[in-house]
Amino acid sequence: MSMITFLIDTIGSLFVMAILLRFILQLVKADFYNPISQAIVKVTSPLLNPLRKLIPGFGGMDIAALVLAFIVQGVFVAIKMKVLGYMTLPLGTISVLTFYFLLKTLLDLYTFALIIMVIASWVAPGSYNPGLMLLHQITEPLCSRVRRILPPMGGLDFSVMVVMLGIFFLKEHLLPNIIRIGMPGIM
Repeated sequence: MSMITFLIDTIGSLFVMAILLRFILQLVKADFYNPISQAIVKVTSPLLNPLRKLIPGFGGMDIAALVLAFIVQGVFVAIKMKVLGYMTLPLGTISVLTFYFLLKTLLDLYTFALIIMVIASWVAPGSYNPGLMLLHQITEPLCSRVRRILPPMGGLDFSVMVVMLGIFFLKEHLLPNIIRIGMPGIM
């Protein structure tokens, strides 16, 4: 059973992460000529394009991508719960778990992106790589907001550390409360 749940988690997380990346890439107006962006578009388009006909975008946000991420995450949560032996769960419970896992995936995505950016700045500062360019385009909107508030510290950029602390705070305080509120008695 654990190997099956591992496969379900892995496949579900990767696909949901691709959908969330597509949403973020459009939100931050990233370079869609980047080969990684084009791969994400190709992977997500078969499910996303039909949904876009039903759900229009709003204010530069691809609402259809968020809805698709929620649906796909919900399907994988339901499958995983079934494999783990739970009987049919109420729709509200599945919705709370789906929201929890979506938010956790989004926070994990930003955590990994920031860590990779920091390591790359130590190992190969100023180098061009399509993956690094994409990660920079994804993380820069958050880091630049922090830089506006945080004064310069002698050439050191602490914005990534502040954003990471914010992500860890959300993981420690927001995520458990989502489960506590939505599913009392679980935690």
